[in-house]
Amino acid sequence: MICDSHVHFFSPGFFRGLGASPDAIAGLGWDDPVSPEALADRWVAELARHSVARAALIASTPGDVDSVAVAITRHPSRFVGFFMLDPARADAIAYGTHGLNAGMRTICLFPAMNKVPLQDPRVTSVFELAATRPGTAVFVHCGELSVGVRKKLGLPSPFEMSLGNPTHVTHLALKHPEVPIIIPHFGGGMLDEAMTLARRCPNVYLDTSSSNSWIDKMPKALSLAHVFNHALEIVGPDRLLFGTDSSFFPRGWNQAVFDTQNAALDSLNVGAEVRAKIFRGNFDRLFAA
Repeated sequence: MICDSHVHFFSPGFFRGLGASPDAIAGLGWDDPVSPEALADRWVAELARHSVARAALIASTPGDVDSVAVAITRHPSRFVGFFMLDPARADAIAYGTHGLNAGMRTICLFPAMNKVPLQDPRVTSVFELAATRPGTAVFVHCGELSVGVRKKLGLPSPFEMSLGNPTHVTHLALKHPEVPIIIPHFGGGMLDEAMTLARRCPNVYLDTSSSNSWIDKMPKALSLAHVFNHALEIVGPDRLLFGTDSSFFPRGWNQAVFDTQNAALDSLNVGAEVRAKIFRGNFDRLFAA
């Protein structure tokens, strides 16, 4: 049994937030999520089929927290709630408080998308909110940002990548050592910066999710095995969180991502104890039931 730290909950509210109609969803070849309840039940069955014990469900538009709240209330032993928060919205702290009161465990920041620098006082306020709620983590998307569903729907993606530098998280991590901070996709192309951050700040975790296609764009020869090896040397096995970046049906849980990451660890001869931490133990420790 494993835990997945990165699953997007593409609910009806998510698609409404993008302005996508049922016909547009069908045009993608994707299944209509029907309702948060139906989608939550479908994910439970899908994860059970792949021997996934627990998963982080991410409310993936800044306004869909209630959809994930339905899912985690319906299946509290299977899901941990994450939600996107735009620090630029006037009611950001009130909305963040609402999310935490609804049972969410992690606030997700996307500085490149929301165009709010990590040094901005509004981001500081988000971390201060997390610090008042023990057990709350902050997820900070750094590096390359590509939202596939936006491309498929023909929506613009005017992201400001320069705002997603992992080293810009350092002052927040040092100021709030009690707040776990998750950097997804090994830093999304800013591997050295993510390692620099994690080396200095023991409350920083790296998630391994997605195909990590950023590796193919690096100027030097690099492989996923090299990335894992570097992370294990610098961060250690206790701060790596396995994730897939799964999102839509009918594909469901992305088995290929698990297989690729497992193969990379095979090539490094990583033992069972370390694998157990990456694939489940660290998640269960961070998000104790």
